[in-house]
Amino acid sequence: MSFFSHISDPASLSAIALTLKLAVLTSAILLVITLPLAWALANWEGRAKPFVMSVFALPIVLPPTVLGFYLLIAFSPQGWLGQTWQAVTGSTLAFSFEGLVIGSVIYSFPFALQPLYSGFSQFERGYLDAAYSLGFSKLEAFWRIMVPMCKASIMVAVGLSFAHTIGEFGVVLMIGGNIPSETQVLSIALYENVEALDYEKAHALSLTLLAFCFLLLSVLYKFNGMPLSRVPAPSSNAETLRKTETHGDTAQKGNGL
Repeated sequence: MSFFSHISDPASLSAIALTLKLAVLTSAILLVITLPLAWALANWEGRAKPFVMSVFALPIVLPPTVLGFYLLIAFSPQGWLGQTWQAVTGSTLAFSFEGLVIGSVIYSFPFALQPLYSGFSQFERGYLDAAYSLGFSKLEAFWRIMVPMCKASIMVAVGLSFAHTIGEFGVVLMIGGNIPSETQVLSIALYENVEALDYEKAHALSLTLLAFCFLLLSVLYKFNGMPLSRVPAPSSNAETLRKTETHGDTAQKGNGL
């Protein structure tokens, strides 16, 4: 069989579609959670901050099987989370697509948080101070000034969480198993083909993953190398920033600074 025949067969297409669905949902959920959290952490100087950051970064260094094992215990019908989920939905959380989404959000959490935290930490606070002096609320200043100027960090956070979810194996195998069209993502399908000694199909799936991840990382490195000053802002935000800078300069001259 040809390369495209292996990729286009129903089992492969189902695994690809499920993987993309999982990655999109995980990235969207992580963006909603980590965007305000990274901003809060960047402005927090408490003594407990190193410990909190360490907790958030644990999935980077923990073996996936360790995280997957504890998630499996929590998702089981005997675990508190699994019991609550079953009482509300009537279905089990372990070995389900919903369980994969929750596990992927936890496993990819630091890959979304760290780029946002770094971008917000490097942001010039003078822009926000000038915006506040113009009557902007904190929420308006965040969405109309901070977010457009940190677009590169946001793109990297979304891209890394998406790519990391695409490549998950240990965690999804522990909590999701290998159920076709339900929990069999692309990495699990690849593993199954290797176990079945179907190396030709395994090669086709591996090459597809390799090419996709290479292209995605190339785009991410382009964004990651872009300084804040080069990130284009929408026209309305650009006008707001010009007014903010002008007001800030005027205020400094008036105060003799």
